[in-house]
Amino acid sequence: MERALQLARRGAALAHPNPVVGAVLVKDGRVVGEGFHDYDKRDHAEIVALKKAGKRARGATLYVALEPCCTTGRTGPCTKAIIAAGVTRVVAAMLDPNPAVAGRGFAELKRAGIKVQLETGEGSAPRLNEDFAKWIRTRIPFVTLKTALTLDGQIAARTGSTTWITSDASRAEVQRIRHAADALLTGIGTILTDNPRLTDRTGEPRRRRLLRAVVDSRLRLPLKSKLVKSAKRDVIVFTTQRTDSPRARALTKAGVEVVQVKPRRGRVDLHAVLRELGKRQMLNVLLEAGAELNGAALEAGIVDKMILFYAPKVMGTGGVPMARVSSRWFSHSPALRDLKLHRCGPDLVVEGYFHDVYGNHRTRRND
Repeated sequence: MERALQLARRGAALAHPNPVVGAVLVKDGRVVGEGFHDYDKRDHAEIVALKKAGKRARGATLYVALEPCCTTGRTGPCTKAIIAAGVTRVVAAMLDPNPAVAGRGFAELKRAGIKVQLETGEGSAPRLNEDFAKWIRTRIPFVTLKTALTLDGQIAARTGSTTWITSDASRAEVQRIRHAADALLTGIGTILTDNPRLTDRTGEPRRRRLLRAVVDSRLRLPLKSKLVKSAKRDVIVFTTQRTDSPRARALTKAGVEVVQVKPRRGRVDLHAVLRELGKRQMLNVLLEAGAELNGAALEAGIVDKMILFYAPKVMGTGGVPMARVSSRWFSHSPALRDLKLHRCGPDLVVEGYFHDVYGNHRTRRND
């Protein structure tokens, strides 16, 4: 099963809008076929493994990161292929969060006389597809807020300044996180201060370019910014301004897509932003922003997960907080759950969740 999960991770940036899945066929203690899902290559992980195994699949056990599908879409149902190949046992790390499949894939296999098992001991399995789990049910992307900060909770020395806080190791890890994201969301303040490109610099393959999205109510995005100059139909600006204004037309000509959304309390409605990204099959959004947008996102309740990179440093007075929120927010703010702490070079990384996107899918069994 661990090998199946390793294979599934190779589908990062390649499988969406489908889930990432890995599969391993074992017979007489030996691996006879394995594979992972790549959307552009069509075949699901189970089919890749079955094709590699050929006749050796008969009598084998299939270990798979996700319950096999029983529906017809771009491809036929994996359950029928598994039954036809003569597989005798299927072990999955989790049920499919897709309501059209959840539990039904196992049920079909059981009717065909195949033993099925849900291996819930693999705690990392649900995390692989937490974005798919939310999007397939709501059509809203899974949002991760990532930031680097000092031990006293500050992200910059002062407003409008760029401050390198965490280590090279943490910055490399951030690139890995970016690679797994479908879209990166930031605010105009970050663009004006840092002039970043916001690209995936891992060099790993992607089936879709990382979509770089900017929340910019007044449409101040500079035409000479690195973001605009590097735009290749992968930069989108959400604004409250008209898309036929001279500024909007200039950005459009430069290769930037300008999307007008209705204002909410004078700002871009972040819920409308997520709905639009969800329509574009963006399953997950990485929020890399400053205090203003971080605060707005937290107050709007759109953040599902937080990843905080703490440098072993203290900035002292005068710094910029991680998020600017109203004084009333703390009294009803949710606490992060399922906390995980680990080291990244000299830095401490804290991860946690505001929302459980799986509901009962983390504990439900189908033996």
